[in-house]
Amino acid sequence: MSVEPPSSGRPTGPPSGPLSGPSQPPSEPPSQPPPTGGTGAPGPEPRRPWWRSAPRVAAIAVVVVAAVILAVVLSRGDGGDGGTGTSADGEVFLQAAGKTGPDPFTESTATDSSAPPATPTQATESAPSNAVRGVEGGAPGLYGGTRDTAACDVEKQIDYLRAAPDRNRAFASVARVDADDVPAYLRALTPVQLRLDTRVTNHGYRDGAATRYQAVLQSGTAVLVDDRGVPRVRCACGNPLTPPVAQQGTLERTGDSWPSYRSSNVVVVVPSTTVINVFVIFDDERDEWVARERGDDGDKDKKTDRPVKPSPSVSVSTPTSRVPRPVRRHRPGIARSGDLGPRTPDDRARVARAPAPPQDEDTTTTSRSAPAEGASQSPPL
Repeated sequence: MSVEPPSSGRPTGPPSGPLSGPSQPPSEPPSQPPPTGGTGAPGPEPRRPWWRSAPRVAAIAVVVVAAVILAVVLSRGDGGDGGTGTSADGEVFLQAAGKTGPDPFTESTATDSSAPPATPTQATESAPSNAVRGVEGGAPGLYGGTRDTAACDVEKQIDYLRAAPDRNRAFASVARVDADDVPAYLRALTPVQLRLDTRVTNHGYRDGAATRYQAVLQSGTAVLVDDRGVPRVRCACGNPLTPPVAQQGTLERTGDSWPSYRSSNVVVVVPSTTVINVFVIFDDERDEWVARERGDDGDKDKKTDRPVKPSPSVSVSTPTSRVPRPVRRHRPGIARSGDLGPRTPDDRARVARAPAPPQDEDTTTTSRSAPAEGASQSPPL
């Protein structure tokens, strides 16, 4: 029978004689006096590995979590407007003036959606195929309405949101105001009607959060505009609006269709460089021009003279910058329409942001002011 030899120099079992010295558990080393530095003081404490230091581990964990959160925020691609998604790349939804549309925030608060389309003054220069057509927010005749009548019932809009706190919070996130400030925000807007098919970013409400998608609102749509003339709420659905963002490649139009729609006539509202105190709107029912004060619901409307340029002037520019493609996508579920006409080179227009209003500007203007030259740095049509 073979026997495995023991390893060299190592005992193979317990000693045969009695143990010498005091009995002590093998797992604990014999106690020793602390080292001294020569003067009787204890020596330096031995260094511990960094991974056994609780404060260091906690600090590293905080850094890692912060990095992950930052990466998620930067990759959202929601344009910073509080939305959680967007339509598929290259899609724009056409929305008829009298229809609620997908994922409404509230019931309709529109009181009229029948303004006839305007004919904008065309630019004189020869525009390239990817040109952007911008209209300054204070241009006379850009908006319409009926004298002494608001296009939207603002107080009803406030009541709807007040009764639905979750929707109110989602609305506030898009408008970039506190939830408690939504009523004041809405009352500061001016109810009017579009007179041109207008490109915007629309926001629906789904699964407890705001979603977003690119849309063209039909002429006649009742909206609330801010003090720079930019549409901020679509009254037929209570949805908050923000400026449009770029789409890459050829735009695919889906949704509604109307006889007067032409992609070449769609405009983007460029913010006025100064605060608009009075909007000059056209009342088609009476065939007259009306001066409507900012934030007023029509009670202070006054008949005014025909403006020198009764049609909003369209300024054309070539976009020079792009907006990154959004990462998260949401399709609001509008049925595709097959009768919207062929794709055109105009569909390939891209965005360039409008210049920000001067921060030290303390003067105001009415909407009689001429459109800002070269201010149409705006999204694709």
